[in-house]
Amino acid sequence: MSRASTRGWPRNRTPRSTRWSSSTEVPTSAGRSNRYDPLVTRPIPDPAPPTRSRASNARWVLMLGSLAALPAITTDMYLPSLPAVASDLGTSTTAAQLTMSGMLLGGAVGQLVIGPFSDRYGRRLPVIVGIVLHVITSLLCSVAPTIEALVALRVVQGFFNAAAAVVAIAVIRDRFVGSAAARLLSQLMLVIGVAPLFAPTIGQVVAGQWQWRAVFYVLALVGVVLALVVWRWLPETLPTERRRIAGPKGVVVGYAQLVRDRHFIALAVLPGLGMAVIMSYVVGSPFVLQEDYGLSPAQFAGVFALNGVALVASAQLNAALVRRVAPVRILRVALVVQLVFAAFLVVVLVTGLGGVVGVVVALWLVLGMQGMIPANASVLALGGYGHMAGTAAALIGALQAGVAGLVSPLVGAFGGHGAAMGGVMIASIAVAVAVLAIATPAYRKGGWHTMENRAAPPPR
Repeated sequence: MSRASTRGWPRNRTPRSTRWSSSTEVPTSAGRSNRYDPLVTRPIPDPAPPTRSRASNARWVLMLGSLAALPAITTDMYLPSLPAVASDLGTSTTAAQLTMSGMLLGGAVGQLVIGPFSDRYGRRLPVIVGIVLHVITSLLCSVAPTIEALVALRVVQGFFNAAAAVVAIAVIRDRFVGSAAARLLSQLMLVIGVAPLFAPTIGQVVAGQWQWRAVFYVLALVGVVLALVVWRWLPETLPTERRRIAGPKGVVVGYAQLVRDRHFIALAVLPGLGMAVIMSYVVGSPFVLQEDYGLSPAQFAGVFALNGVALVASAQLNAALVRRVAPVRILRVALVVQLVFAAFLVVVLVTGLGGVVGVVVALWLVLGMQGMIPANASVLALGGYGHMAGTAAALIGALQAGVAGLVSPLVGAFGGHGAAMGGVMIASIAVAVAVLAIATPAYRKGGWHTMENRAAPPPR
């Protein structure tokens, strides 16, 4: 392997017996324990091993999964109300859709701001403040008099509930590393995957019974419950000695360090491309399955739920695999297999092979690989940045929202039907494979060994 291909990756090797295990402790043989960061008050200690009981792990999964799912719940529960919002506020469908894109934009910016904030002040304060302000903005949304006011409030709502997602990922990095972190992230996908399965149905029932404004009362109630759960059960996982003391200039320096690390950026963009695949499916599938293939709304809902099960099942499979297989090995295989399945999907959509059954099977296969990609990519990206996990998680989240937000509208721009949906999905996956192959040593001979013990370059 050339010197250039390994730049930014550790040159030393750990013994094979310690190279990949389910231990939650950072290997010290790599010579990087207690690495010093000038923006941290003391040398950085390794994360403390968490309690290993099943009950304790289940508590972490449910609590952090619920936090990470808050933005998705806020989006999906409101989605069925868009036509009613447009009608009630006397505006167009396009203007009503701005309440969705506005929240995504607010969430992307919120993650970039709140991530460094959590590195400086700890995890509990930002998430509690963020959830409380989510509750307040939800109540304000329920009385919004105009579409302009509702769009503005949704941007603010997205900004503040981003705290839940950022802190959830940062807490995982605080408490877990290696396969334990990958396993927990995969299990979080199970909780997060429930949101698109049930939130739209709940939102439809609430809006049908009490009008669309009542949806925001429910979202406020969800926020109250989450705030109480965090207050009671979430400990502070970032001790004072590991907090960064950086001001605004230090935040910029931190983001600059991340952006200069092309390996981090390559890994961080993969969850965004994965989200682009999912959002392309979400945007295009109603037209493809209902208009092109004649499914009824009830049948479409069944297919949507079935594909949600595929996402959840693959996340659970990944959680089992990472006990024995390094995340990078799973990631590099899963992306290639998903690319093959996406090619099959495009053939089915273009030729009509297999009819609606062929489309459903192909979609299930493509989405079924998705649960093995974001968690493993995120673990590898965060691996060298435990000292600034909030900032790193924020950039990953912002890239995820930004890439998905830029790519998914292309489905509509190219016609909104089968070929457009399949084309955008396979293009996103192909770019992900290319990024992993070109910007990291994952597919090079022996490259996955260097990625197992990935560490950030020392502070300059």
